[in-house]
Amino acid sequence: MPKPEVDPTVQLELSVDRSSPVPLYFQLSQQLEAAIEHGTLTPGSLLGNEIELAARLGLSRPTVRQAIQSLVDKGLLVRRRGVGTQVVHSQVKRPLELSSLYDDLEAAGQRPATKVLVNTLVPASAEVAAALGVAEDSDVHRVERLRLAHGEPMAYLCNFLPPGLIDLDTAQLETTGLYRLMRAAGITLHSARQSIGARAATAAEAERLAEEAGAPLLTMQRVTFDDTGRAVEYGTHTYRPTRYSFEFQLLVRT
Repeated sequence: MPKPEVDPTVQLELSVDRSSPVPLYFQLSQQLEAAIEHGTLTPGSLLGNEIELAARLGLSRPTVRQAIQSLVDKGLLVRRRGVGTQVVHSQVKRPLELSSLYDDLEAAGQRPATKVLVNTLVPASAEVAAALGVAEDSDVHRVERLRLAHGEPMAYLCNFLPPGLIDLDTAQLETTGLYRLMRAAGITLHSARQSIGARAATAAEAERLAEEAGAPLLTMQRVTFDDTGRAVEYGTHTYRPTRYSFEFQLLVRT
């Protein structure tokens, strides 16, 4: 006879401060989110009954439901019919530094995988030519990849590289990151110029990323330079904001 599912929140030191101006549901959601991010609540584990959790914390059921719903909205929990509320994989927080998504996913314990959608030579558009410092209509490599974690799509990556820079073997691109291939080829990545934005998903993007058409997506454009100042890569990427975010460290100017 199978053992009953144990509520993993029982092991957590959850508490709320009723004298705090911070809403009680937000205090609870922050503690649950921290437990997910730190791996205390592991992917696939089921949260217990809302009524029991409310009773244990001395909270109303609507307060607990609001806390859980806020994490469902962030993509950290999912409600499954006939199963209950389940922890899914934590959001990847990417620092704004010269790193690759593949490395960031590995560091977050997300088991990255890649599907190469396009790997070919194309004439450089005016935008790509300006970014890479090559002649317009000259050949450049175009690589389109879908990056996944735990089998779920995370990001769509479109990169342009000067021809002859590295061997862009499709099999290798599906087993490692682009920056790792560059470093293995002796290229020293030095700096990048990057911009971040957001927009609504087109129908094609929504289908790739398992989102609804018109859903918000994070966008990133980056031109990467080696230690000689040569542009070695121009990328335009889209990310699912429920699974991905960018982190900034801001310094006070004195």
